[in-house]
Amino acid sequence: MAKSKSNNKTLAENRKARHDYFIEETIEAGIELVGTEVKSIREGKSNLKDSYGEIRNGEIFIRNMHISPYDKGNIFNRDPLRDRKLLLHKREIMKLDGYTSQQGYTIIPLSLYLKHGRVKVNLAVAKGKKNYDKRNTLLEKAAKRDIERQMKQKYR
Repeated sequence: MAKSKSNNKTLAENRKARHDYFIEETIEAGIELVGTEVKSIREGKSNLKDSYGEIRNGEIFIRNMHISPYDKGNIFNRDPLRDRKLLLHKREIMKLDGYTSQQGYTIIPLSLYLKHGRVKVNLAVAKGKKNYDKRNTLLEKAAKRDIERQMKQKYR
């Protein structure tokens, strides 16, 4: 019997993003990388924390995404924090530009994953949460957990 194989393999995730931001919309984008960066990402040596998207001259770039230098890459390694171009259609970039022109909205990467052998980025248009919003979210999560626990005990 053949195994069913998923096409997507998550390589890095920005877990803090959902805690710190309200996610309005998500979009999948390709990313322009060099060979040693792809090898390093496949080894899981990338970090999305504190990275964000920036639109310059009709192109979108991801900034502050750290990809550690590949061990066997020697002279072919690039700067770990360099700006990397994202591959999107012009209309998608214009849509994202419309969101970010509004006060408080930003573009953040949620995850890096492989899709059909290519590295993709899941981008989100997000609005920052205030401290009281974060507290409310944690309280709601705790209340939901308590309800689930009581339901489980009730039906034992």
